[in-house]
Amino acid sequence: MREAARLLERRWQLSIIYAALSGAQRFSELKEAVGGISPRVLSARLRELEDAGLIRRRVLPTSPPSVQYHLTSRGRRLAPVIEAMLEYARRASA
Repeated sequence: MREAARLLERRWQLSIIYAALSGAQRFSELKEAVGGISPRVLSARLRELEDAGLIRRRVLPTSPPSVQYHLTSRGRRLAPVIEAMLEYARRASA
C-alpha cells in the first residue's frame, strides 16, 4: 500500500494516468489534458510512471521521430481506483 501511495501521491501522477485512460497518447495531448503542468515536470512524471511499469513509451519511426505513451496492463488496472475517486468527488460536491 505504501509503495502505491508513494508513487501516486506525487503531484500530477493521477492526472496523467487519468488523461492516458481518457485517450491522450502524445506528449502535447497529455500536457493539454492535464493542464497547468510544465513540460519539464510532465517529462519527469512520465519517466517515473515508465520506471514504475505503468506507462510504456513508444518512439514511432517518423521523421521527425514522434513518441506515444500508453498505459501498460498494470497502469490500466488503476482505472477502477480512479473511477472510484471521481465518483467520491462527484458525491462530495453534490
